[in-house]
Amino acid sequence: MPELPEVQTTVAGLQKILPRLVIKDVWTDLAKKNQRIPHFKETLKDLSFYQKFRREVSGKKVISVERRAKNILINISGGKTILIHMKMTGHIMVGKYSYDKKTNSWTPAPDEKNLALRDPFNRFIHTVFTLTSPRTTSRPSPYKGEEEFHLVFCDSRKFGTVKLVARSLLYAPGSMLHALGPEPLDKNFTFAKFTERLSKKLNGKIKPVLLDQSIISGIGNIYSDEMLWLAGINPRALVKDIPAVKMKKLYAGMKSVLAKGIDFGGDSTSDYRDVQGVPGKFSYHHKAYRMTGKRCSKPRCTGGILRIIIGARSAHYCSVHQRLSNK
Repeated sequence: MPELPEVQTTVAGLQKILPRLVIKDVWTDLAKKNQRIPHFKETLKDLSFYQKFRREVSGKKVISVERRAKNILINISGGKTILIHMKMTGHIMVGKYSYDKKTNSWTPAPDEKNLALRDPFNRFIHTVFTLTSPRTTSRPSPYKGEEEFHLVFCDSRKFGTVKLVARSLLYAPGSMLHALGPEPLDKNFTFAKFTERLSKKLNGKIKPVLLDQSIISGIGNIYSDEMLWLAGINPRALVKDIPAVKMKKLYAGMKSVLAKGIDFGGDSTSDYRDVQGVPGKFSYHHKAYRMTGKRCSKPRCTGGILRIIIGARSAHYCSVHQRLSNK
């Protein structure tokens, strides 16, 4: 699943392109009549919602693009926000696409010069926003001079969601954003606040606690493994048993690992690609995640990387410097 670095990479790319553009139309092949799955209600997977969504966003101008946790927020005129969660295999790209009525599918247009969009991982297009640029504003690079192009949502497993929310209600009690924990890279998220958040689950195992979005937002499976490896903490360690010195290492590791993930354009161990269709490079710098059976790369460490399951999620750690009894 795309985590904070992947979502931030996507948002940074969209911030350079989308503001001041106008949404001309929206297409999806996900909408189903009489959607019975509650999770899919009020998303594009529900036909009645899609029809309403299409009416409400067509003709609207993009004001700004933001990130909150793993959510992409596209603020549009009229006081609404398009909320996109990429879930497990989703990613967003921008380019020129062509629609084939016979196959009911979209592919990069013949004159699209960005060959990365033709990557096989980028072929699962299920939602398309057609964008236009008003004559009164400068057109975005790399599509200067184009009358229209597209923002596409690629999602091989179709788990991603697209919603439309009144901006005034984004963080209202009961909303999905209201319950989120603080942002780990926020300058105001100090070590004291970090320990205060973790103390909410003192009897919890550290790996699932880090994944709990109500405790700290944006951290997922990949980066939690990496920050625990850096801190020398076993993923099964109870929060209450982690000494202060290692908690400080975990806090520093969290900051450095997430920043590094952004610097490398995210992690493409799975399907993730940036807005230009290009894979991130963080997957080339793993120390623990999916390194099962490899020798630990920590200097002078004689351990190897093991994999276990904690709370239905995998965890990778070193057999030596992350021993459970290692305090």
